[in-house]
Amino acid sequence: MTFQRARTEEQREIRRRAILDMASAMLDEMPVAAVTLNELSRRVGLAKPNVLRYFESREAVLLEVLDHFLREWLAELAGELAAGVDEDLPMAERATAVAEILSRSLSGRAVLCDLFGAQGSVLEHNVSVEVVARYKRASLDRLTTMTDLIRKYLPELGESATLFSLQTMVLAGALSAYSTPPPSLRAAYEAEPELARFHLELKDSLKLSLNATLLGVLPRH
Repeated sequence: MTFQRARTEEQREIRRRAILDMASAMLDEMPVAAVTLNELSRRVGLAKPNVLRYFESREAVLLEVLDHFLREWLAELAGELAAGVDEDLPMAERATAVAEILSRSLSGRAVLCDLFGAQGSVLEHNVSVEVVARYKRASLDRLTTMTDLIRKYLPELGESATLFSLQTMVLAGALSAYSTPPPSLRAAYEAEPELARFHLELKDSLKLSLNATLLGVLPRH
């Protein structure tokens, strides 16, 4: 891919979109930690200084990719919850169904979970106040969307629906690191199977964690 110099706002937006699309494609091939600005520049066909005209850092690119994936997931989650949760069921059964759907949905989105895991420790560093504040404002909108979805099927959560929504994303990021071990660790698990107890299957471990969280915050009769 090669570009002529961007002279109009439309051309700049095309180039900016190409950078984001390439970063998304790279995440299908490699973990967040392996995505570098040098490789992104090479693949998109721009010199590194030119990429930096559109995004101030690798982290700024990935924060925008994260927001895009999060918006996509929430749009799909609305349909998954509508199809999988009977609003007339007792509270405990609705909570179990919500935990099952969330864990299944998130475990099928490994890239999103990897980005969740990197967000606080990596992606929100090496960015300006302007960039991180813009991202956080967008994140508040996404959190509100998820909270409304969860509260629709579990109105008993009340104000705790916001905390549960946030914890769901944090748990998905934290647990994903233990579900995708690097090659050296996989080899260690194969050589010494007893070590593999540290390898967590994302769907099962996330479902267990979400069920436990809901049991802790739902009202008791």
